[in-house]
Amino acid sequence: MAARGGKKEPPDAVHLNRLLYERMRKELRCQRLHTEHSINPLRPVHAVTQKPMSWHDNIEEPADARFLNIIHQAALEPTKKYSEPQTESQEIGWNTTPLTDVDRTDRRLFFPRRRTEITMHSAAGGHPKKQ
Repeated sequence: MAARGGKKEPPDAVHLNRLLYERMRKELRCQRLHTEHSINPLRPVHAVTQKPMSWHDNIEEPADARFLNIIHQAALEPTKKYSEPQTESQEIGWNTTPLTDVDRTDRRLFFPRRRTEITMHSAAGGHPKKQ
C-alpha cells in the first residue's frame, strides 16, 4: 500500500483477478432465475387501442340504448342534471332567468348607449376631426 498522500501502485494481474473474482461472486449470489411471470398489481395497466382503419373495428354493432343514455346524461350541464345546486360555487348563476321582463321603453331600467361629443372623441382615437 502507498503511504498517505503518495501515489498508488498500479494493480498487478493477481490483484485484478482477485477483484474480478470477488465481483462475479457477488453478482452470482444476487442473481435469481425467474421462470414464472405475472402482471405487477401495483402498476396500472393501460389498454392499447386497435388501429383506426382495421376491419374488425369498423364492424357495425348495435348501440346500447342504456349506455348512450348514461353518456348523454353525464354530458348535460348541472342545471339540467339536478333540480338544485350541488355545491356552493354552483349557487352563483344557478337561476339565469331575469327577475323582471326587460321593457326597453322604461327609462328607469334600460340604459342604452348614446353618442355624445365625448364618445365620438374617444372613438376617433382621441383626436378631433380636422375639417
